[in-house]
Amino acid sequence: MTGRKLLEIKNLTVEYRTDDEIVHAVNSLDLSLGSGESLGLVGETGAGKTTTALSILQLVANPPGKITSGEIFYEGEDLLQAKTDMLRHIRGNKISMIFQDPMTSLNPVYSVGDQIAEVIHLHENCSKAEAEQKAGEMLEMVGIPKDRYDEYPHQFSGGMKQRVVIAMSIACSPKLILADEPTTALDVTIQAQVLELMNDLKVKFNTSLLLITHDLGVVAQVCDRVAIMYAGEIVETGTIEEIFEHPHHPYTIGLFTSIPTLDDKVDKLKPITGQMPDPTNLPSGCSFHPRCPYRSEPCSIFKPEMTNVAGTHFVKCLIHEGKFESPTFMKEEINHGG
Repeated sequence: MTGRKLLEIKNLTVEYRTDDEIVHAVNSLDLSLGSGESLGLVGETGAGKTTTALSILQLVANPPGKITSGEIFYEGEDLLQAKTDMLRHIRGNKISMIFQDPMTSLNPVYSVGDQIAEVIHLHENCSKAEAEQKAGEMLEMVGIPKDRYDEYPHQFSGGMKQRVVIAMSIACSPKLILADEPTTALDVTIQAQVLELMNDLKVKFNTSLLLITHDLGVVAQVCDRVAIMYAGEIVETGTIEEIFEHPHHPYTIGLFTSIPTLDDKVDKLKPITGQMPDPTNLPSGCSFHPRCPYRSEPCSIFKPEMTNVAGTHFVKCLIHEGKFESPTFMKEEINHGG
């Protein structure tokens, strides 16, 4: 980890309640991020990634959502105990969020320049004219000519709208950016351009980045560390090299195995069998055990704890805790690690 911990999440639990059921979205999650560091939060749809990010800024809609336990420290301050005025100062100023669909982030009746200027004027002690001038500079910084300041969102392509959203997110030089699948709605060429832009800005401003995605390729391009999320909890975390070269959790290995390679000729892809568990009725023991090809009896009984396997590499798996042995899994792990 580079530098001190900028963000530290401890034992975060988030639920969504309806009249007759409880959705367990995030379950005792622990996560940390250092100054200037980029962390990829990877998992399937429904794993709880977006809820985790929304929790950091206390944007989980209540009701039906509720943070039932945990602590979220930003620069040593617990955001879950922060007053409304403090949160208003932090949002967009200290911590910014880039949402998945830029169309939902931009107001269609205001020009893109005015929307960026509004963020600057709200958080910085400057005049409206100064805010407008800086907004033009922000547009230039993300590759949009400032003479398009007065144009409206519908006049921009999807990739250009996402650039506008990125300009809004960096306008006040935040220390942390939460990016929720920022390239999912873009084609591959534009996606590469946006990722390159985010990398450049991250270095220029020494900004920390929490990148939420289901794409391991995107993580490899942008992030220093990766955390694999499943059914509302982190099941494996480490540096890019540790996770990509030596994955240890059966779910992580399954993710990598399901990715086709140019070297192997196969007729069919190799998916992870089964489905994500119902968040209203999570399995006992290890949440992945119903889908795990290496499961044993203890997996349905004991909840695994984070175990250090090497360096900064941690994994939640009873095999690595020594609860039982699986020669088949160890062989697969070695083969995958190369």
